[in-house]
Amino acid sequence: MSRPSNIAEHLSILAAEQPSQPALISPNGALTFHELDTRSSRCARGLKHLGIQRDTRTVLMLKPGVDFLILTFALIKIGAILVLVDPGMGWQNLGKCLGESKAQAFIGIPLAHAARMLFGWARETLRICVTAGRVRLWGGPSVHQVMRMGGTGEGFTPQPLAVDDPAAIVFTSGSTGIPKGVVYTHGMFSSQACLLRDHFGIEPGEIDLATFPLFALFDPVLRVTTVFPEMDFTQPGRVDPLEIINSIQRYKVTHMFGSPALLDRVGRYGERRGITLPTIRRVLSAGAPVSAKILKCFSRLLGPHADIHTPYGATEALPVCSISGREVLKESGTAQGKGVCVGRPIGGVHLAVINITDEPIRSWSEDLLVPAGEIGELVVWGANVSREYFGRPEANNLAKIQAGQEVRHRMGDLGYLDQRGRVWFCGRKSQRVITRQRTFLTVPCEGIFNQHPEVHRSALVGVGDPPYQRPVLCVELEDKRKWKGSEQLKQEILALGISHPQTRAIKTLLFHPSFPVDVRHNAKIFREKLALWAGEQLS
Repeated sequence: MSRPSNIAEHLSILAAEQPSQPALISPNGALTFHELDTRSSRCARGLKHLGIQRDTRTVLMLKPGVDFLILTFALIKIGAILVLVDPGMGWQNLGKCLGESKAQAFIGIPLAHAARMLFGWARETLRICVTAGRVRLWGGPSVHQVMRMGGTGEGFTPQPLAVDDPAAIVFTSGSTGIPKGVVYTHGMFSSQACLLRDHFGIEPGEIDLATFPLFALFDPVLRVTTVFPEMDFTQPGRVDPLEIINSIQRYKVTHMFGSPALLDRVGRYGERRGITLPTIRRVLSAGAPVSAKILKCFSRLLGPHADIHTPYGATEALPVCSISGREVLKESGTAQGKGVCVGRPIGGVHLAVINITDEPIRSWSEDLLVPAGEIGELVVWGANVSREYFGRPEANNLAKIQAGQEVRHRMGDLGYLDQRGRVWFCGRKSQRVITRQRTFLTVPCEGIFNQHPEVHRSALVGVGDPPYQRPVLCVELEDKRKWKGSEQLKQEILALGISHPQTRAIKTLLFHPSFPVDVRHNAKIFREKLALWAGEQLS
């Protein structure tokens, strides 16, 4: 795959070679690649007429669909910098993120504009607004008017860009603090698309069910059709399973991404009804460890040659590792207490394990490395890894290590390399529980207790301040109607930990009705919030 300087050039090339191939199928319309290229060019000319130029930081708050894809590629063609946030992160976090990004333009639905006006988001820097929709009380011209400004001609030459030029500021989910703006370059986007294509064998002409809208931006580079299902993209854990299944069957979907929460919900529904999805070749799931229960359940819906892959990565580095569901299930019977195996680093991505410290590391040294098999912090580098956060020097100091001209990223995750070169994930560094006697790592400990058939998931949290924390196991049950549990069930679950040295000292268990989770995938547990709740319960 060639690498044009501007990733939008992939769209123009595909529109010329395969003009009638569907680019997008969604509840609010469809587009061929020729239509997407033509309309995004018209839109780009209109946006330039409004004053959006190269490097204009532009917030995009739209529902996934036709306008989302047209505007995204219009902005990329101009060379503007997309500012992408999760609307579900809460008004306060949204305001901080948009202010921090120093956004100069805002394109959104009427509700987003109303919130922008009410809360004063980026008031000091915003100068251009566009509304996607009919109501334009606060949002400047409509997308339709912008298209009219762009005229009827088809041609628009994408802005020539270098691989290190910024393409987007993508905010993290904020699962362990205030979301941070990750600077994506055009080289990063292209590298990520190539890694996904080569590692997973994604072929031109495939059909992708995009339940996480940001991943749809890779599809034109991969020459793949995007299908947006009917769903609330901020609540994948509450998706209507029938809508997902109908979309897969109607459009003969071959590839899909689904958060663990989405796969769990769709898998349970499909298994109960004996539904099969024979067109799917592969499923990707990420955002949090995917349990063996979920893998087994969803795998029963797939054909014999399909598999679920659980790539490991982060907003700052995607993808880093990957492992197939079949390999995970082979390990699941003997992996209790070892963490979660996330596979080997993907070709072209480099990974190392260093000593655990909460302090900044300014320069790389081989002395930082830990021996194979020892737990430490995971560090990654490569063309797909972001070099910086936008406007967050303190976050850069804590997460970035200079290695000559190269920047290496500290994932903030703990893990180790086994004798086969595979990476094992042991939880977030900031969520380890530190007592006077020992340090508990969340994921290995939770894996032991999760073996109980009535446990849906567990979360180990520390109550109090380190190094005097009290380890508390929070448990969410499979049967939500019986979430309060019983004393007998509590003792059964705690008994699982007695035979393991790393969990023997965990004596306190609290049942919780429904864990707080991230807004992006509804799967990453907010252990910090659970720790506060546990402290209140025990006080």
